[in-house]
Amino acid sequence: MESSNIGFIGAGNMASSLIHGLLKQDVAADNLWACDIDGEKLSQITSSTGIRSASSSDIARSADVILLAVKPQVMKQVCLGLKNGIKSRPCLLISIAAGISLVNLQAWLGAGKNNGSAIVRCMPNTPALVGKGATALFANQEVTTDQRKLAEQILSAVGITVWVDREEDIDAVTALSGSGPAYFFLLMEAMQSVAAEMGLSQNVARKLTIQTALGAASLALAGDEDTADLRRRVTSPGGTTEKAIATFESGDFRGLVKSALLDAQSRSIELAEEFGEN
Repeated sequence: MESSNIGFIGAGNMASSLIHGLLKQDVAADNLWACDIDGEKLSQITSSTGIRSASSSDIARSADVILLAVKPQVMKQVCLGLKNGIKSRPCLLISIAAGISLVNLQAWLGAGKNNGSAIVRCMPNTPALVGKGATALFANQEVTTDQRKLAEQILSAVGITVWVDREEDIDAVTALSGSGPAYFFLLMEAMQSVAAEMGLSQNVARKLTIQTALGAASLALAGDEDTADLRRRVTSPGGTTEKAIATFESGDFRGLVKSALLDAQSRSIELAEEFGEN
């Protein structure tokens, strides 16, 4: 990866986190290029990191890896602009845009053999901004073993990576880890609010809520123990935790979580269809 030229189309928060992560892994700043229609944003990232500023056409003609980090609404326009630059040479394209299918990416890029058709579609999440991301990846058939390894190394700069077996699994990933941070924020928000109602100061309630969430996740990561077993271990018979868990269960907590994730998955599928039509 150290010798690969990686070009970022779009220099927003996710691209910025990846750039900083790659630099921490000793990728040379000279091997990282970025472009963005927002000149101020581009200037900010290049001046703070020392990476190169480049046009999208320069990146299309020269980069070994092109990372598409733009909003889904403009992805078609961006891909059409890259089409001529990549058609004469092999390169790897990585899309982090939600809802844009490989079929659409390949059509917009004019993909064919030796025509920039090696594409990895991935779904990162916002904890990548602090190096704690979870990213699922899916590759089309043109992606080589070495390119798969390269894509994994790049996304691993901001957290863990997993490969999924089917492209449609990306919609489930979107519902689980893509949108997932917001679910935990909602629970933390509710816990913090009720703790304040019970008399704790906002500051104390916030600190305890965040540390409790962090501690629970750390315990789950520390070993191979199933989360259900971890929950049972904390739930003493007749105690306070058992009482609270019973209240959650009486409100069909699991059913609500299931409905929420299925609705998010359904919306992900709908958005993919909308973006493809446009």
